[in-house]
Amino acid sequence: MALDIVILLIGLATLILGGDVLVRGASRMALRFNVSTLVVGLTIVAFSTSAPEMLVSLSAALKGVPDFAMGNVVGSNISNLALVLGVASLLGSIPINKVTARRDWPVTFAASILLYLFILDGALERWEGIVLFSLLISYITFLIIYTKKDQIKLDVEMPDGNEDRFERIKDLFLIALGGACLYFGSDWFIDSAEKLATNLGVSERIIGLTILALGTSLPELITSIIAARKGETDLALGNLLGSNIFNILSILGVTSMVRMLPVNEAILKGDIIWMLGLTFGILPLMIFRKRLGTVSGIILLTFYGVYMFVILS
Repeated sequence: MALDIVILLIGLATLILGGDVLVRGASRMALRFNVSTLVVGLTIVAFSTSAPEMLVSLSAALKGVPDFAMGNVVGSNISNLALVLGVASLLGSIPINKVTARRDWPVTFAASILLYLFILDGALERWEGIVLFSLLISYITFLIIYTKKDQIKLDVEMPDGNEDRFERIKDLFLIALGGACLYFGSDWFIDSAEKLATNLGVSERIIGLTILALGTSLPELITSIIAARKGETDLALGNLLGSNIFNILSILGVTSMVRMLPVNEAILKGDIIWMLGLTFGILPLMIFRKRLGTVSGIILLTFYGVYMFVILS
């Protein structure tokens, strides 16, 4: 079992590395072709940062462990809004942006409700995946059209016009390396998680909701902690809601388009209800508080602690 844990950690590290490398290479390549930072931020960066979850869910579906795929997304969404946002709120005050309350939260909640309605019959079908992914494309198009004046800061060195051929080849290499890391990392991650579930005698659903979800949420947690420590928390809530939107519309959309996902009854009657309750519960925090601080952080972390206790009991 120790070897499985080591492989799990190596797979996770490879996934995170792959996502980061892919973002850098693909973003610089797009910017070189004069694609605006807004479009790059809303498409390439958004998709690439969701790439670890995407590859994990796809690999799980193809390997015949759908509980990993659905548990990974539902668990990640709960982790983002309870654990990550809770920790960030404790470390630094997070202002409530009007755009987040009026645009990002309604889309997040609507996507969550739609997912719940789709899986009521016990499966996420291919046509439902097409609907989810089509809604994501529509949402991104809306953002590009109506947020043209917004500035998006990319954590990527901007290429200049005097770059030599080596720089372009390097970016292509980064894209290829990122893709390879994501492929092999997801494979190791899923295989070792499956063996752990067998050795520990726990269900694939529990592994998906805990180990896989926490692992793929790790980049958001680290980023939020660093941002909070630097006092750069302005975009924290909007980014986390955006991540949840991508998890549902992109990851589950694409995964179910590739292969129909049967849904565990425990996820349908339990975990997704927790996800819906948490997403809805964020609304009063945004309405009645101008900032998320210590009290909000304690509430969110308590929710996460109770949820973990319930599913592990």
